[in-house]
Amino acid sequence: MAALASVANVTAARGSAFAGARLNKRAVPATRARLSTVTRAGPGETLIQVEKPLGVSLKASKKGISGGVEVASAKGNAAKAGLKSGDYIVYCSSFFGDELWPADQLGFVRSAIQACPNQVDFVVVRDPKIAETIDVKRLPKRPSPPRFGKKLSAAQKERASHICVDCGYVYTLPTPFGEQGRDYVCPQCNAPRSRFARYDVETGKAIGGSKAPLLTSAATVIGLAGIGYFLTQLL
Repeated sequence: MAALASVANVTAARGSAFAGARLNKRAVPATRARLSTVTRAGPGETLIQVEKPLGVSLKASKKGISGGVEVASAKGNAAKAGLKSGDYIVYCSSFFGDELWPADQLGFVRSAIQACPNQVDFVVVRDPKIAETIDVKRLPKRPSPPRFGKKLSAAQKERASHICVDCGYVYTLPTPFGEQGRDYVCPQCNAPRSRFARYDVETGKAIGGSKAPLLTSAATVIGLAGIGYFLTQLL
């Protein structure tokens, strides 16, 4: 219960942090302020795009002005893409994969990259001197880099109808997705049928955005139930 509540609190905090967020000019170099609205990584930053399954392990970091998140270990696709142990993560993909969000909370970053329906983008800093000037809690969000998606054959594009929001697997089987039974699971990550969303072949994204992580949804329900109980005690 405590773990679910903490996820809900992080989500609530994130919602307010993005509204009108500004950089602390005294703590962050002016060059970073100019780069805050661009897609590409700036000086001292490295943009790394990792296909799912990621193969990355994260941990809380003491780097930067307010800490944050760093890579604990990288293997599989993460290692192939160039992620390394100790990389200080400044930004990562959002839940829907259409923005980059500051990596200021370990739990939130884990939830976001799990829910991201496409490849996951990481903006990392490796120079300790640059890392110590960054306050991830005061960074604004950034637009996500353009996505070109996985190359599908003409036949696959005609059949592509759904995407697994947990690992990015695109459903292209001859059998219509709607005819799959309730016991159908993603062949790539074993996610249940409910974790698939309709797929847009042109954009390579889930139509209408991805579904929120299960933990976040559960935390929201539990939180609302708690508020309801509290109100009944007052009335």
